Amino acid sequence: MVNIMGLIKVRVKRGINLVVRDAMSSDPYVAVSLGNQKLKTRVIKKNCNPEWNEELTFSVTDPSLPIKLTVYDKDRFTKDDKMGEAEIDIRPYLECIEMRLENLPTPTTIRRFYPGKDNCLADESAVVWQNGQILQDLTVRLRNVQTGEVELQLYWIELSGSN
Repeated sequence: MVNIMGLIKVRVKRGINLVVRDAMSSDPYVAVSLGNQKLKTRVIKKNCNPEWNEELTFSVTDPSLPIKLTVYDKDRFTKDDKMGEAEIDIRPYLECIEMRLENLPTPTTIRRFYPGKDNCLADESAVVWQNGQILQDLTVRLRNVQTGEVELQLYWIELSGSN
């Protein structure tokens, strides 16, 4: 039996300045995976600055597995075109969860992360205690393309009986 540590919700908020893959625009969607779990957002037609605001939930069994996301342009008759990809190391976020912080003033910043060669962050990101939850808002820069970012939010769901 697989030991599930908890659930992580990935809210895919929006894309920013995504590359054009069709004649004038793109029909983007985001495929997100954690280990062998794969989910995707709906397609937003003809928009290089789409707003998805969709929550995708994954069970976490191995904290060393990154969240991988790939943005695609939906095509009707051919293979969907890649519009960039990014990886998110969830270990630093999970370290904040393991601190078992409670009853902090809302909002309280627990830890800050900065863009660097070892991550896909486009801007500073903070893990924050807010209204009884530990959240991380982040903007990731897509790799292997000229332009494009995706705004996300992570939050943790503790399972009863898990450590």
